[in-house]
Amino acid sequence: MTPISRRRFLQAPAALSLASRLSALPLDKIKLGVTTDEIDEDPAVASDFLREFHLHYAEVRNLWGKYNTTQPLEKIREAKAVFDARQVRVSVLGTGFFKVPLPPGTPQGRALLDNQWALLDSAMERAKIFSTDKIRVFAFTYGKGETPEKAHYGRIYELLREAATRAKARGFRLALENVGGSYVSTGAEAAELLKAVPNDNLGLTWDPNNAGLSGEHAFPEGYRKLDPARIIHVHLRDYRFVNGKGEWCAVGDGEMDNLGQIRALLKTGYKESFTLETHYHSPKGKAFASRTSLTGLLKVIEKV
Repeated sequence: MTPISRRRFLQAPAALSLASRLSALPLDKIKLGVTTDEIDEDPAVASDFLREFHLHYAEVRNLWGKYNTTQPLEKIREAKAVFDARQVRVSVLGTGFFKVPLPPGTPQGRALLDNQWALLDSAMERAKIFSTDKIRVFAFTYGKGETPEKAHYGRIYELLREAATRAKARGFRLALENVGGSYVSTGAEAAELLKAVPNDNLGLTWDPNNAGLSGEHAFPEGYRKLDPARIIHVHLRDYRFVNGKGEWCAVGDGEMDNLGQIRALLKTGYKESFTLETHYHSPKGKAFASRTSLTGLLKVIEKV
């Protein structure tokens, strides 16, 4: 039988299963996963989806209708057993820590802050069960239509230094995500934070799409401002502007240069995890949306 060339294989009819192509992808160089609740909140369904695509990593956020930090520990152990049975590792635990307005320096504000410290404790308990040392956190939020007050940054940095100290005492890293509506939404703001919070266990969940939707030219300009050694997790997806309004879309249908961003990270020696967090909505459901974006992302990775 005449061997089929890789070129002919990749040009095979669409009816061929995409999974049969994945061995040709450089997934050994890229720890790629998906945010599980953007597939399904049932970890069995989500991890079966991952295995279909030969992926072994997952970012965990919601499980069975609740945020993981509100699920009892026995449910977290149940989810861990599900992932283990399917050879899926939790690369990072998603939390809402510090994704709240900055509490005022009042008794009421201190009570709100105490709730956040309790949330961090809950996250660390769950991360330990999932055997991950990375916890996704934030840098506080401000109201819609408002702008971040520069006077608040000093206190935010102080609180993040304390959070990093608490996490390090228990062996965890904090992966702070830049996100719209937060005091850290762009590469430029993330760079300033990383300079002000030098704790070696606080790094960045770099989300260039969040930065782009916030108005920054995230790659390459925003990315160039960052210390790549402090990037410990990366979110991938795609976005576009339609009539001046930003929206999420399937990977490949928007403005994000995912190929350039991935290549730039790998060039620096990046060996940490990537997560597809599509945010793209389809009338056919979120699993279809994640499948569509993942298919587009795998086509990008073929070119890496």
